[in-house]
Amino acid sequence: MGNVEEGQGRMDIQQVRELVKLVEDSGIEELEVSHKDTTIRIQKSGRGPVGAMAMAPLPAVPPPPAAPAPAGAVEPAAPAADPVRAKWKEIRSPIVGTFYRAPAPDADPFVKVGDKVHPGQTLCIVEAMKVMNEIEAEFGGVIKEILVEDGQPVEAEGILFLVDPD
Repeated sequence: MGNVEEGQGRMDIQQVRELVKLVEDSGIEELEVSHKDTTIRIQKSGRGPVGAMAMAPLPAVPPPPAAPAPAGAVEPAAPAADPVRAKWKEIRSPIVGTFYRAPAPDADPFVKVGDKVHPGQTLCIVEAMKVMNEIEAEFGGVIKEILVEDGQPVEAEGILFLVDPD
């Protein structure tokens, strides 16, 4: 899992994360980097929170091996089929990183299913480049589902929580 591409022109995942951080921390909107036979394009997403990132490999680059869609990026099964679920809102990860439910391994989780949350309340942490980024609720409501397991990688714009809004 440590390489974006196998073979001579491989690029380490840590290098990709550093590039994402570079775009996130700078004023640039898009960055394209080529190294041997690997090309990666990172651009800020037009939707979601400021600094949300989208990584899109160019068509000439084969997809990374053993890279099934992470659970954080999987849409819930048929949310519109249930009228109650249809009104639930998604809370998404603004960045690529590792999802943590608690501030420390031995601490209680920030939130559990059934908890009432308010705007600005910390819901989880997404670690990116050894920086712990607290993800806060943008609206109030009740946590209905947590779609990511503790310690699991998440993609930018990956769904973390489903919330029944106030």
